[in-house]
Amino acid sequence: MSITMEFLRRPWLTGAVAASSRRLAAAMTDALDLERAATVVELGPGTGAITEAILSRLGAGARLVAVELNPVLAARLAKRYPVEVVRASAADLAEIVPHPVDAVVSGLPWTVMPAAEQRRILDAVTAVLQRGGRFSTFAYAHAGWTPPAKRFAAELAARFSTVERTGMVWANLPPAYVHRAFEPHRA
Repeated sequence: MSITMEFLRRPWLTGAVAASSRRLAAAMTDALDLERAATVVELGPGTGAITEAILSRLGAGARLVAVELNPVLAARLAKRYPVEVVRASAADLAEIVPHPVDAVVSGLPWTVMPAAEQRRILDAVTAVLQRGGRFSTFAYAHAGWTPPAKRFAAELAARFSTVERTGMVWANLPPAYVHRAFEPHRA
């Protein structure tokens, strides 16, 4: 079953209409220093396009925890990749991974989430990242100007010391760009 079919069957659980391209997956995993990471979390891995890019960069003995809400995609991911798949909400990240992690890579559909949910998940992300931790996520070009996308960018800036936005990844359907955030602020 494709991610497009899952989107059509369960749009409230599947934020993408097509799998991420290899170029987007590479942009998502660049500059995260995954080669030296001990634990990485992926939020919303879907069919595993970005999972594959993460695994290709991880060193021996590193742990990848994939948090997927869609039951069909979670089961499929567990069969396809040697990762720990947890079927849960990203908002529960602190309970899922109660120790500090090096990086969080997210494929979540931020612009369709209510503001309170965006904040809850970003709070969970910053809570589990260790000092110097890194976060990456993407946004589709067509939604980048919307109020939810602008709100999300402001929420990132409020939670991290450094936030970058890559150039457009045109080789993706739809085209997208990547947000990278470094060094979470501590409360």
